[in-house]
Amino acid sequence: MNKSSKIIGFLGSLIFALIVLSSCKHEEKYHSITDKIKAESKKYHGVSVTSEAYFGDMKMLEISEDGQSFLIPDRKGKLKLYACTECHSKPLQQMKSKDIKKAHWNISIKHADMNTMNCVTCHDQKNLDNLTSLTGVKIDFNKSYKLCSQCHTKQFKDWKGGAHGKQIGGWAPPRASMTCVNCHNPHNPSFTSKWPERYNSQKTKERK
Repeated sequence: MNKSSKIIGFLGSLIFALIVLSSCKHEEKYHSITDKIKAESKKYHGVSVTSEAYFGDMKMLEISEDGQSFLIPDRKGKLKLYACTECHSKPLQQMKSKDIKKAHWNISIKHADMNTMNCVTCHDQKNLDNLTSLTGVKIDFNKSYKLCSQCHTKQFKDWKGGAHGKQIGGWAPPRASMTCVNCHNPHNPSFTSKWPERYNSQKTKERK
């Protein structure tokens, strides 16, 4: 073995010894990185951020879907013409006359064509204070998302997971989500097309 090889070997041994010594010093306090995480985590009590700061005057309801529990805004308390039976005290044909003040006879459905959908597709004829599923099961107005989920299955799955729709207060706990009707008009759910926002280069220059 020549002199240069011995020097390289010695330096390698020295570096290894320094690494071992430094790791041993570290392990005097924590035996492993897992132990360090556990010990340091005891001092961590979470963040003080909460979604409740963004609720405003909204009354929130807790729901549970497929094992996931979260909050949604109360719907019935925000409907000016609810309960429906306060006005709908007679059959629809008797009410739709000149003697009765117009309420929402002017609503036109732009959700699907009339061969596919009409008012009673979603509104329970037996009790207009409720919605109804395609199979005739009663649906509470506060859970209207169950009505939408019958056709919009992909969007509903994404909504449950938090990928579709607006989260109130971001992902701060407790989780709170807007429902379908908070963003979409149920009678005309499509959003109108619009041009993308322009990039304001002048404002960018002013900030520099």
